[in-house]
Amino acid sequence: MDNLGSMYLLLATHPDGAAIQEVTSAGLPVSEPTTVPASQLPDVVRSLEARRPRWVWHRTQDWYPSLLTAGVELERCHDLSLCGAILAHSQFTAHTDFARNAEKLILDDEASALPRSLQPPPPSIDQAALFEEPSRVGQPDLEDVRATFSQQQQALAKASGAQANTPARGAHAAETAQAPSDADIRQRLRLLLAAESAGAMIAAEMQHTGVPWREELHEEILADHLGERPLPGHRPAKLQALCSELRELLSSPQLNPDSPQELMRALHRNGIEVKSTRQWELKESTHPAIEPLLAYKKLQRLHTANGWAWLDAWVKDGRFRPEYVVGGVVSGRWASRGGGALQIPRQIRGAVHADPGHKLIVADASQLEPRVLVALARDAKMAEAARGKDLYAGIAEQGFGGDRAKAKIALLGAIYGATTGESGRLMPQLARMYPRAVDYVEQAARAGEAGRTVTSSLGRSSPPPSERWIRSQQSSTAEEQRRADNIARSRGRFTRNFVVQGSAADWASCWLAELRRRLRARRAAGSVSGELVFFLHDEVMVHAPDAAVESCIAAIEEAAESAKRLLFGPVPVEFPVSIAVVDSYDSAK
Repeated sequence: MDNLGSMYLLLATHPDGAAIQEVTSAGLPVSEPTTVPASQLPDVVRSLEARRPRWVWHRTQDWYPSLLTAGVELERCHDLSLCGAILAHSQFTAHTDFARNAEKLILDDEASALPRSLQPPPPSIDQAALFEEPSRVGQPDLEDVRATFSQQQQALAKASGAQANTPARGAHAAETAQAPSDADIRQRLRLLLAAESAGAMIAAEMQHTGVPWREELHEEILADHLGERPLPGHRPAKLQALCSELRELLSSPQLNPDSPQELMRALHRNGIEVKSTRQWELKESTHPAIEPLLAYKKLQRLHTANGWAWLDAWVKDGRFRPEYVVGGVVSGRWASRGGGALQIPRQIRGAVHADPGHKLIVADASQLEPRVLVALARDAKMAEAARGKDLYAGIAEQGFGGDRAKAKIALLGAIYGATTGESGRLMPQLARMYPRAVDYVEQAARAGEAGRTVTSSLGRSSPPPSERWIRSQQSSTAEEQRRADNIARSRGRFTRNFVVQGSAADWASCWLAELRRRLRARRAAGSVSGELVFFLHDEVMVHAPDAAVESCIAAIEEAAESAKRLLFGPVPVEFPVSIAVVDSYDSAK
């Protein structure tokens, strides 16, 4: 119990505040649960954190934000809702009773199934790196996640003073829901669960810290683009001027350009026969109203998505604090709830500004998904094309006559399933040059078309086909068969991309977790360090004091290299990170 990394603490709600119970890695109680009043919880958790436990709770968002507000930062956890969602659908655990009965083993919040038992061997040296202090690399940290669903749920229920809502089959499911016998697969799953749970903590910490945001700069940007702040219910001056111009050009004095129905009718009355108001379709017309209409739509997006109302709602005390949704996309990518954190438009990035004496370090994993494909397929020739250079340029040199644009179109077409047009024309050449890489995504596509699921590098699987999809494939006429084939090919394009995008999300999760560990280690050692403040798929932003910039850059690069080793081992594939040290986000790219 006193060994580092061997202590699990369940944290559950209780009528009198919270209940904490120590359990073994198998989910067996070590002691009776202790009831802690809400007012004392931060101090109790802080004292227990000195023993470096792994906290186990239903959802990180239920507990960690309030602890951060009280000044308590934790090292690691298992977020059971996130882990359960992965394990309930992973191909690696599809044979278990837990996966087969996942719908029966869902908690009351409708979306969070608890994880089943896993009994992996001791972790490899590489996998030990995640969450460990640099001085401890090589010692086990990703402990055996052997807590069964039944045992942990019963312990949580006991701690909270409630009865577990586990089905009668729960214990049997827990006993039989062992990870696959292959040690590598077990290690991948353990790493994915640890990284996903770390992501939940990082999301809470970034929301707590917030993105540095200069409100006065945002106001200046809006005034420059839209005019002065309007009265409630009125358009900004520049939008109103464009609206008046459109009304005149379209002979529609009462036109409301914000109404799609009114706008379409006005366009049609003026002989502009479009089926939508999408930019690409509008540009096909030469009518003089098109240019001001496109300008209006662009400014209106800024006004509605990130205008004054957004600024008032989301930026407080110089910080933008969105709520991130870890694993919000089926491939493992994050989403956000409110505030549009993952869609900060270029127009307002100048408002994202470092505090005095600080810098923003914006790091972008260059060409992440194509490089992930190289590693997944173990395509040595494509790896050589990417070594020390832009991947698309390297591919162009090897077989597209130096035409980088063609190489990019061909490779992205392979990943996303574009089989027509220029991409389709270039695909045979790409397949001849890199048969391993192209075959990898082709096999994933064929699996999807056949109704099978595919899996990311660490074990996150694509959703199974729906009953409606299955029925669509039961065709009896030629017309139904053509429709079924189209539907099957559409799913094939999804699974083709899923294996790459999902594995890229795995890499990014490990990158984040490893970077967090390194930044925490510097703070623990008494050195100045930066803070993670923003994450978008393959990009991170660290807000750092001037004196910590160089060490933060080193941490970012080391974390990227560690993420590669964790996922792919010693493969000869480079994952370069482009880094910009700037005062404001708009200067990063």
